[in-house]
Amino acid sequence: MKRCLAELIGTFWLVFGGCGSAVLAATFTADSVKIGDNTLFPLGLGFVGVSLAFGLTVLTMAFAIGHISGCHLNPAVSFGLWAGKRFPGSDLLPYIASQVAGAIVAGGVIYLIASGKEGFALSGSNPLATNGYGAHSPGGYSFLACLIAELVLTFMFLIIILGATDRRAPQGLAPVAIGLALTLIHLISIPVTNTSVNPARSTGVALFAGTELFAQLWLFWVAPIVGALLAGFLYSAVFEESTLEEARPTPDLA
Repeated sequence: MKRCLAELIGTFWLVFGGCGSAVLAATFTADSVKIGDNTLFPLGLGFVGVSLAFGLTVLTMAFAIGHISGCHLNPAVSFGLWAGKRFPGSDLLPYIASQVAGAIVAGGVIYLIASGKEGFALSGSNPLATNGYGAHSPGGYSFLACLIAELVLTFMFLIIILGATDRRAPQGLAPVAIGLALTLIHLISIPVTNTSVNPARSTGVALFAGTELFAQLWLFWVAPIVGALLAGFLYSAVFEESTLEEARPTPDLA
């Protein structure tokens, strides 16, 4: 129960921090700062700021709850770690349920805050920072392009997670590597799918955004989970330290 509660809170923070920055701050231009005579710099985070926000949520939560639950915050990560033989299958369902619950609570809080502004409406191709393809891709990318992007980026995300948390990797730096990886993933793919690589994140906001976007949600479960499973199986079969390697003495560099 402690681990599941940690996953719920952590996933809430990821969705609230990441999607909340996109909904509430990314395009905020009500005020501007004038420098000199002619140059105006509108306030607003933009793609780079939202990408950093997602990375920072994972970085901060990894330090906060990594020692409690492992800080998955993502059903695809849980599946990938299971495929990589780092996580028991018996814990998959409780973890995923907790992650989705946290994401839904965050989506609801974002909706409540956003709707507190006069003139708010669930309009545009990606209201509440939802994910989509075709007409709901921010850049108008096709279904196939979005499928490939989500699968490949989740695959790479899990390779980074598995490598950074390998006992042979430098200790204590995994949260930094994983947070920066998620930032980079968003920098690449916000124009493509608005970046999911996380079924819980997609579900938490899609529930409040209308049936048309909810109908596309299945892609953002299937593609990330398939990508994560492929990465987990590959890392376990090819890169994981074997029993023979464990037994081999290492040189003393002291």
